[in-house]
Amino acid sequence: MKKKNRERGRAAKALGIAALALTLLLVLAVGGFAVWALNPYQAEPRALREAVATPGVEVAVTDDAVVVSSTHAPPGVGVVFYPGARVAPEAYAEPWALVAADTAVRVVIPRMPLNFAVFDTDRADRAIADHGDGVDAWYVGGHSLGGAMAASHLGGRTDDTVVGLVLWGSYATEGAGLAGREDLAVISVSGSRDGLSDPATVEENRPNLPPDAHTHQVQGMNHAQFGAYGDQSGDLPADIDDAEAHHRLAEVTGDFLDR
Repeated sequence: MKKKNRERGRAAKALGIAALALTLLLVLAVGGFAVWALNPYQAEPRALREAVATPGVEVAVTDDAVVVSSTHAPPGVGVVFYPGARVAPEAYAEPWALVAADTAVRVVIPRMPLNFAVFDTDRADRAIADHGDGVDAWYVGGHSLGGAMAASHLGGRTDDTVVGLVLWGSYATEGAGLAGREDLAVISVSGSRDGLSDPATVEENRPNLPPDAHTHQVQGMNHAQFGAYGDQSGDLPADIDDAEAHHRLAEVTGDFLDR
């Protein structure tokens, strides 16, 4: 009897040690992810300075978001733009400032929990509520994972608050349910040298957008050039410089929003 009790005690102790070890591993894994996620790709200082200095544009950086607004005309169009995974919102200020310089637009680039839009896919609701004064029509959009999450957010909405979707180096999944949404205006801009949202994958997911969605590929542009945060692991070398990539991106996006 004593022998059986000792064996049970050893088994219970072993299980306790195993449970503790698993708990510690889980804590370390979660902690490691948090440290990694909370150290995002930061905006290149030069690009942020140029965004702030763009004539006819105001760039406001807050704890909650980066807001890029045209000042040459009242912004009647708004865009809530979700950053890519582990990319700081400031990294998109320069290309959006180029859009705002020629188009009357207000762009809200929100900060996401742990820098991942997947943790707050409906963040656009609060952004629109906080920055909606004077805006007549709203779009949602994003870069990379941010674009996919914006598409998912839009797929769950049937009201007329948001009229369209802006995808940069991204695509909508089938689960977003946008393929039959003829009420939405959609643009998808890709880069021929994108090594993450590569052209083949973007084209493969094209049927997940409405039939009349606008698609445009910028020749020579890679994934990181949809923002201004330096090189990104897994990307391909670009064939054009950042300035040219951003001007081409701004031109096609601005033309779409001006329709």
